[in-house]
Amino acid sequence: MELHAKVTMFAEGCHGHLGKTLYKRLNLRQHCEPQTYAIGLKELWEIDAANHHPGRVEHSLGWPLDRYTYGGAFLYHLDEGAPLVSIGFVVGLDYKNPYISPFREFQRYKTHPYIKKTLNGGTRLAYGARALNEGGIQSIPKLSFPGGCLIGCLPGFMNVPKLKGTHYAMKSGICAAESVFETLAAKNSISETLNPTPASYEKYIRESYIWKDLTAVRNIRPSANGVLGIWGSILYTGTVYFLLRGKEPWTLHHGSSDAAKLKPSTECKVIDYPKPDGKISFDLLSSVALTGTNHEDDQPSHLTLKDDSVPVNNNLAIFAGPEQRFCPAGVYEFVPTEDDKGSRLQINAQNCIHCKTCDIKDPSQNINWVCPESGGGPAYNGM
Repeated sequence: MELHAKVTMFAEGCHGHLGKTLYKRLNLRQHCEPQTYAIGLKELWEIDAANHHPGRVEHSLGWPLDRYTYGGAFLYHLDEGAPLVSIGFVVGLDYKNPYISPFREFQRYKTHPYIKKTLNGGTRLAYGARALNEGGIQSIPKLSFPGGCLIGCLPGFMNVPKLKGTHYAMKSGICAAESVFETLAAKNSISETLNPTPASYEKYIRESYIWKDLTAVRNIRPSANGVLGIWGSILYTGTVYFLLRGKEPWTLHHGSSDAAKLKPSTECKVIDYPKPDGKISFDLLSSVALTGTNHEDDQPSHLTLKDDSVPVNNNLAIFAGPEQRFCPAGVYEFVPTEDDKGSRLQINAQNCIHCKTCDIKDPSQNINWVCPESGGGPAYNGM
């Protein structure tokens, strides 16, 4: 595909396929930290009207995750006529134990007595999942370059403590539009050999509330990376952030990429998840069915491997095949080879719900998510 526009705004959302290519080709991440991500899983339920409280917002932190795994949940009582609730669970993808399954942690979360009481007698209507940016201001790349700029959730405009990012995405689009208009209106902006750079875009972002907000909360997420785990983040937020509101003269760091933080399976404990009861907690395949995802059977797989030998020789041998657990759609599974002498990775690309977690968390960085044929993917309804 050829782009003939003088300036192209890239707004692909979290971990976009074109964006990650631009990062490498134009070295846009040279002066920032690696992005750190989370996976958010969500379900829509119609519950008993007696348990429904329109407008109620509930957030929780931690359980059932251990203190070294960043994550939490939300339960929103919607005010849309029917007694609907939106329930979700978020797991930071910098987790270390390869036996963690974000999907099964979500299902276990719903068995907590308080949550179960709300959902009892209800019907699950929809399910979905998506990766989220959590790196904050430390992980914002260079935003403009000859012929384009990065806007929306692609560069990482996400306020993790407030669980907000939509207004930042819109504001970044406004800043980009103003910058591009200025650039194209300038008399010296047109070149026969080089597209113009909307250089003022980054200036407008730094002068906006986006930069102010993200600077203030920059240390909350990485404060969970210490020996106290998530308790350290709670302590930091309740003391340093409460008193200084981001004016502290230091900036904490995220460290290496999420993929690099996974430990070998021999150093970790196998997690025994409870079996789904089919009423509150559910199996993976019945959940995927609710996404409405669809890809034509004869289209080329959009989930590609750089080296076909790596999943078995590295991921399965060292990390016990984490892709079969971190994927929230059952795309990856290790099955016996035809001669029953070993295992091979089977990719069920038609199940993919485009969350991008595999591209992010694969410890070998061997999985490359690319755009599928037009029209393929989840068909979320009411999510």
